Order: sequence, then C-alpha cells, then structure tokens
Amino acid sequence: MAIETVASTEAFKELVESIRSEEGYREPIAFGIARVDRGQKNADKVLQANYAVVNWKENYGSAAIFLKALQESRCEVDCSGSEFVATLSDEFVANAMAAFAPYLGEAVGDAHRNVQVIKTLASMEDIGKNFRITFLFEDANPQSVEAVYLKLYALSLGKAPLRGVNLDGAFGVLSNVAWVGNKPYELEYLRENEIEMKLKGTFPNIDSVDKFPRYLQHIIPADNTRILDSSKVRMGAQLAPGTTVMPGASYINFNAGTLGPVMVEGRISSSAIVGSGSDVGGGASILGVLSGTDGNPVSIGENTLLGANSVTGIPLGDGCIVDAGIAILGGTKIRIDEDQLAKIREANPEAELEEKTVFKGSELQGLHGIHYRQDSLSGELIARRSTREVKLNEELH
Repeated sequence: MAIETVASTEAFKELVESIRSEEGYREPIAFGIARVDRGQKNADKVLQANYAVVNWKENYGSAAIFLKALQESRCEVDCSGSEFVATLSDEFVANAMAAFAPYLGEAVGDAHRNVQVIKTLASMEDIGKNFRITFLFEDANPQSVEAVYLKLYALSLGKAPLRGVNLDGAFGVLSNVAWVGNKPYELEYLRENEIEMKLKGTFPNIDSVDKFPRYLQHIIPADNTRILDSSKVRMGAQLAPGTTVMPGASYINFNAGTLGPVMVEGRISSSAIVGSGSDVGGGASILGVLSGTDGNPVSIGENTLLGANSVTGIPLGDGCIVDAGIAILGGTKIRIDEDQLAKIREANPEAELEEKTVFKGSELQGLHGIHYRQDSLSGELIARRSTREVKLNEELH
C-alpha cells in the first residue's frame, strides 16, 4: 500500500489529522532527516549525521507524514521508546512526495523546508543507506549517534536553550574519529591502511581527533558573527548574532555560548553562558561543571568584563569586572570594606549580605555591579562597587 497523491491543502490537513489519531501515534519533540557518514571499516557504524533541516517542537504535520511514509514503505515504526531511527528508501521518498504534492511548487527559500528535503532526495538517483530519519519522543539520554547530533544541532541553531537538552551519555555514544575537513575516518581503518596510504601518498591531512566535529562543519552563523579559527568552537555551542570569537586562547565548548554580542578571547567551558555585551578577555577562563564549580553552572551577566587570564568559577551578574590574572571561585576569600558593602547592597536590593568584611565567592554569586580586584600591597582579593561601564565596540559586533 502507498500514500495516494494528495490533491489539495485541505486534503493534506485531513491526512495529517487521520495519522495523528491512529492508535499508538506519538508526537515527537524533535525530528529530522540526515545524511550519515559511515565507518570505512565497519559500514554499520555511523560516525556523524548531517541534518539539513532540524525540527524542534514544531512542524508536527511533517512529522506525521514522515512516520506514515515509513510505515507505507514497509518499515516497522516503533514510537514506544524515547527515540526512533530508520534508514530511508526510495519508497519512503515516493510516499512523502505524494503526501506533500500540494506544496511542491511552493517549497523554495524558507518555505516548507521539510518538503524541500524530500524534493532533493527525490532528485537523487539512489539514496542507498546513507540517509536516516530520527524522531525524539522524549528528551532522554541519547541512544544513537543520530540522536546526539540532532540535539547538538538544536543547541547550535538556537532551537533549544543552552542547558535545556539532555546529553547525558553522549560521549559513550560517539566514536573518537580523525577529522579530515568535514569527513570523519575510523582510527582503526587508518591504522590498518597506514602503510599503503603513506606509500601511495593518499594518507589524509588530519585536522583533529575528537568525538565532536567543529561548529562550522555543520552550522552557518549569523551575518554579523565572526569565528576567526574554526577549531575554537565545538559543535553544540550556541553563538548569538554579533558574537566574535578571536584566535589564540579562545574556545567555546558544546552546550555553552553567548546570548548576544560578546567578545570572546578566552575559554567558555561546557554549560557556561555569557550575556550580551560582555567581554571574555584574552586567556580568561569561565569554568564548567566539571572543572571547579562543584557542579554549579556559571552564567555571566550582561556588560561584564573578564580581564585577561582571569578565572571565574561563580555566576556573575550584570556590569561586573574581574581584573586580569585573578581567580574568583566559590571558596575564594574576598574582603569588602563597609562603605563598598553598602554600595553593593544598594545595587542588589534583594541580596542578603551579612554584616562582615570577608566573604566567600559563593556568597557573592550572581550579584550585579561588583569589581573584583587584588590589593597590590597585601595580596588580598577585594570587591568594590564597579564604577566603570563595560561597552563593546559596536563596529566590531
């Protein structure tokens, strides 16, 4: 049995509703079709997944059509688990084309992007086994390479919020591979063929060895976003328009990123988020949940400056400054003089600060307008009410 060609948009809507009303049907929270790269030695191993279109809590009509097209192409669809992944066939494409018939002429540019995917597949002579479709029914631990990549795409495209996706176990799902441009190679394959490839001059120029690809291998950034070294941003990072990532000591890990125009010359570790207008100075480090924050995700507020080679392991509010070369951690002892404490309280009326002169960094986390400094005579770390405005150069962002 096959899906008959749908004659009108009304008939399409009726088809979608009939599919969604079928027993056992589950609405996916995300889905997409990907071209996968398979292992050179083990063709059953998926090394990466390239999604042309990612659907995240949207386009439920297309999801219904895709599930029905799978069923009608003799694929055993299972919606009972947290995810379902299947290899596409020419029959699947033909069924989807029949269902999308009313929209085929309109599917250009930004319109009907899922239909554009099917049109492109239909124009290819043999899609073989290199195209897979993924459905996520729950945000559970990912079980497949395709599911991991779908979630990384959702983060990098800004469809899912940072820290808003379950990636537990992702490292165990992905393989460590050699990246040559956009192409992943199995390390075992390279070892087995090393002699022949080197003697024939076909041994690849390896860019990196990692489980994750680079951001720019999969994502087209906003027009006013600059990444001066592709190795500095990992897939799964999220860069708001206007972000500039300089070369050198900069780095943005997966599930980390920016919420607005930000200058990045330092390290934004996994789970760290930087607010609009802030500046992460050269060599500065924002610690991640596995690197000194006791599992406390670090958020940096707006218009905050992290000086060169500084280290921040606590959340900071808006308008803060951390001077160059100092480390502010949860257990760091920080002196605040009485007059400065009053000014900090005034800037943070909801804060409950005790009447004392020495605070732990954790007691000041998230507060606005604090300038963290080091007394050049005593070596003490001190905090004062910031009197400087952090402002990025608009021409650069």
